[in-house]
Amino acid sequence: MTVIERHQPARHRAIFLSDIHLGTRGCQAELLLDFLKRNESETLYLVGDIVDGWRLKRWWYWPQAHNDVVQKIMRKARKGTNVIYIPGNHDEAARQYCQLTFGDVKVEEEAIHTQPDGRKLLIIHGDQFDGIVRYARWLAILGDWAYSVALRINTTFNWARRKLGLPYWSLSAYLKHRVKNAVQFIDNYEHAVASEARRRGVDGVVCGHIHHAEIRTIDGILYCNDGDWVESCTALVEDFDGRLRIVRWAEEVARRDAMLPQLAPVRLAAE
Repeated sequence: MTVIERHQPARHRAIFLSDIHLGTRGCQAELLLDFLKRNESETLYLVGDIVDGWRLKRWWYWPQAHNDVVQKIMRKARKGTNVIYIPGNHDEAARQYCQLTFGDVKVEEEAIHTQPDGRKLLIIHGDQFDGIVRYARWLAILGDWAYSVALRINTTFNWARRKLGLPYWSLSAYLKHRVKNAVQFIDNYEHAVASEARRRGVDGVVCGHIHHAEIRTIDGILYCNDGDWVESCTALVEDFDGRLRIVRWAEEVARRDAMLPQLAPVRLAAE
């Protein structure tokens, strides 16, 4: 008897990814690779902080899984996916190459995504609406250091959870969203980004930067944040009817793993 595993990638009109932070120990590259293998799209937007240049300047960390992520994205571009890369603050060095194309990947400062019904979405990383990043860079770098410490704790915490057979869960995200000042910062950021979209005359905005995935309407503007791949492991996807939803991949993987013992393999009788 021959066991055949059947798997067809889910197809989307567009996928939006940001805050992958390749080059850091907190990057969940293996989970992202699994997502990229199981999801295809006509357009793939990379909405900033794909590579963490801030961290790589201080120390070099680049395991094979991080290289595999880059190769997978480049392979998608070669095979016809429209890949648009919008740099963020952690990969700001790439902003000098806006309007250029590298290996079929277009680098743009920002983009406009048109949905099937004609609605227009502004695609930006969003760091320009973070006053700390814009006006107090030294404080942003200090905060980045503290955040990296929290992520190291998160990595150790999830290593222990894996040993116990438990799924990935972000301790750092849980703590961040319980702190009053962080919650207020997120709300202020979301309103500032939505206000910019209204000023531009578009119907909505897709951004990243704050590592908090969400879809909501703010004063008539559709606000979408695609989250990150160091804490929540989320992506924003658009189907062919223009519907947008957040995919929480760590949760998807946990559900898939829980179902595996219940699923019998497809078997074909050998001739």
